[in-house]
Amino acid sequence: MKYTLFLLSAVLMFAPSAQALELHGSGSSAAAPLYKIWSEAYAKTVDSTITYEASGSSSGIKKIKENSVDFGASDVALPQADLKKSALIQFPSAISGVVVIVNLPGIKSGDLRLNGDVLAKIFSGQIDQWNDAAIVALNPNLKLPAKTILPYVRQDGSGTTYNFTDYLSKVSKAWQSGFGKNFTINWNTTFTQVKGSSTISASIRKNPYSISYIDYNYVVQDKLDVAQLQNRDGRFVMPSAEGFSAALAASKWKTQGSFEEMLTDKAGPKSWPITMGTFIILQQSAKNIDKSTATLKFFTWAFMNGDRFVNNVDFVRLPDAVQARVFKEMITVSDSTGKPLKWTLQ
Repeated sequence: MKYTLFLLSAVLMFAPSAQALELHGSGSSAAAPLYKIWSEAYAKTVDSTITYEASGSSSGIKKIKENSVDFGASDVALPQADLKKSALIQFPSAISGVVVIVNLPGIKSGDLRLNGDVLAKIFSGQIDQWNDAAIVALNPNLKLPAKTILPYVRQDGSGTTYNFTDYLSKVSKAWQSGFGKNFTINWNTTFTQVKGSSTISASIRKNPYSISYIDYNYVVQDKLDVAQLQNRDGRFVMPSAEGFSAALAASKWKTQGSFEEMLTDKAGPKSWPITMGTFIILQQSAKNIDKSTATLKFFTWAFMNGDRFVNNVDFVRLPDAVQARVFKEMITVSDSTGKPLKWTLQ
C-alpha cells in the first residue's frame, strides 16, 4: 500500500478540486451492491451524487463506448485491442466469484457436491434429473430426489454468465465446442431465462428443485443454498473470500499486474474454481472534463477509503500491487489535447 499511496499523492498534489456533479454509471449487476455502498459513503463526505444502473455487463460496455454514461462496469475485462480501438481504459474494482445455487428440499446448503463435467451437462440439458447417476456418484450419502432439474439462467448480457461459461469451457470440451463462453448463451429452450442477479436470486428461492449461478455477494445477503464445487486440484470447496484470494494468488494479477487474465479454474487446494474480477471502464479522452475528473475523484476515494465497504458487501479487496496499476491507468485519462487530468480529494 505504501507504493500505491506514494504514487497517488504524486498525482493529487497541487491538483485543482473537481466540482460536485451528478455522475451516472451502468453495467454489472454483480457489482451493484459494491458501487451502491461506495456511493452512499462517498456522498457523506462530499456534495456529490452517483447513480448506478445494474443493466448487465454487456450493456455497461455498450453505454461507455457510446459515452452515454460516466463509467461503465463489467465483470469481464475487455481485450487491449478493444480498449485501444474504442479509446477506453479499464481497471478492476474488486474480486468475487460465481456460485452455483440450488433449492433442494431436505438437503442443507453446502451438502451437494458437483464437478465441472456434471455442471456442464446440467446446463446443456444432458442431465435433467436430480437423481441422475452422475450426481449420485458425487453424493453417495445424500438422498437425492427423483425430480426434474429446473435451471434458471440469465437472458441479459451478463458478465456472470461470461465467467460461468468460461469455466465450463475450460473443464468440458463438449461445452466449449457446443456453447463456448459469452455474455449471452443460446440456452436450452426448456430453461427459464430471466434478467439480473436479483431476479435469479428470487427465482431460486421460490422454486423447489431449481438450480442457477449467481455472484457470491447475493448468496450471503439473500441466504441462498449453494453447492460445493470440485476445483482444479480435485478438492471440493465452498465459495469464500479465502477461495477467491487463493485463485487470485495463482494468477499473474499479483506477479505481473495483469488483470485481463481470467481467474477461473486456477490451481491450488483452496481456490474457488469460478473466481472473477469486476471492472470499471472509462473514456480515455474526457468528453466532459468536470465529470471525468469527478469520476476519477470518486474511485480514488473508494480505493483509499473503501476497503472496509468491499468486505461489507462480501467482495475481496484488490492487492496493493494491483491497486498501484489501477492508479497508473487512472492517470492516463486526459483532455482533448492529451494533457492528463488532475484531481484532489479535498
